[in-house]
Amino acid sequence: MSELVKKYDNWLKDDSDVAALVMRQWLVPLEGEDAVIFPPTYTLAETDIGNRFNKGEPIRGVYKGQNGPMGYNIDWFEDGTSVCQIDSVGSQANRMEPIFMREPYKELVPEVIIKAGDKEVNLLEAGHRAADAIVRFSDLREELEEAFKQVRAGDATKLARIAPTSLVFGVWDSRGTQVKFPRVVRSVIRAFKVKPLHRSAQYIPAIDYVGIGLLDAPGEKKQQDAMSELGLSHAPAPWSHGGILVEGEIRRDAALNLVALRALRAGRDADPLPLRRYILGLSLVAFTAPQETFLREGCQLVPDPDRPSTWSLVKHDGSREENFEVAHKQALEYAKVVAKEFGVGPKKEANFNEKKARDELDRSKQERKKTRRAKLSEADANQ
Repeated sequence: MSELVKKYDNWLKDDSDVAALVMRQWLVPLEGEDAVIFPPTYTLAETDIGNRFNKGEPIRGVYKGQNGPMGYNIDWFEDGTSVCQIDSVGSQANRMEPIFMREPYKELVPEVIIKAGDKEVNLLEAGHRAADAIVRFSDLREELEEAFKQVRAGDATKLARIAPTSLVFGVWDSRGTQVKFPRVVRSVIRAFKVKPLHRSAQYIPAIDYVGIGLLDAPGEKKQQDAMSELGLSHAPAPWSHGGILVEGEIRRDAALNLVALRALRAGRDADPLPLRRYILGLSLVAFTAPQETFLREGCQLVPDPDRPSTWSLVKHDGSREENFEVAHKQALEYAKVVAKEFGVGPKKEANFNEKKARDELDRSKQERKKTRRAKLSEADANQ
């Protein structure tokens, strides 16, 4: 057995004193440090905080200058500091995972394609991975259910041969077996000490359709709104979210959780080391690969050239081995060797089963009706 295969075995043994490999990377906007960037927005209108805000209740952590919950994930603190989520853990995972669809990484994992109508979906594109609806209502359902059951019984081998990235980025079969496996690779981007901004816009049609007699003047607001929606009248968009100004730093925090990785078993009597090596190889590749810089419109971040990333190997007692950086080329070389040793699963093709999905929807509808009837009966009984 080559020395490369055994390179990280001390991390993978049950009695290892190593907890995680962690990395911090400082980022700056493409336009420069003082540029405005746009975080993701979230719907707050129907949430508890949105309802309370709309009723005029003071909400701690909601910027006083805004006209309604802005939808950015910002926390304010008593000392005046603030933290804004720029890219969530889930979003970061969904950005990293598709790397295994490209060369030279695609040979490291099985290709699993699910056909739904005239579309083909690679399992690496499914947000919930092996537990995603696209899989759950496909021909792979029974096979993956069995794989999840084997994970619960202490053998992750079958799942690793169908959907190994589910073990790298975490998976929860919440609508089936309830099996949950934590993320081995975790990453998040946050900005510190931020100030939210607003913007307004005004659409002006190419000609005055009403003024020159081509259209009748709107008689009521609904008609005016319809004309604006079709681009036939002015359409103001005042006081909408306009990004944030970052006065502190933008930082990506990432961790490769070796404790979670060592939780992998290959059955009662089998040696788990080949399985753990394989998942570690995939994890190292994802962890060290150059990250996508374009997160969304108005938010393209690049590494800060004046502040290099820091790497640490953290042990259970809290001690750290600083500057323990794993080069991406080295990670890829290791991943190729251990993948060959473990045995990458075969290519699979499946079809989305529309009937299964419709039947499940009908059952869910009937269960909701039954629950509502039970609540109404209970309410009548208590009157």
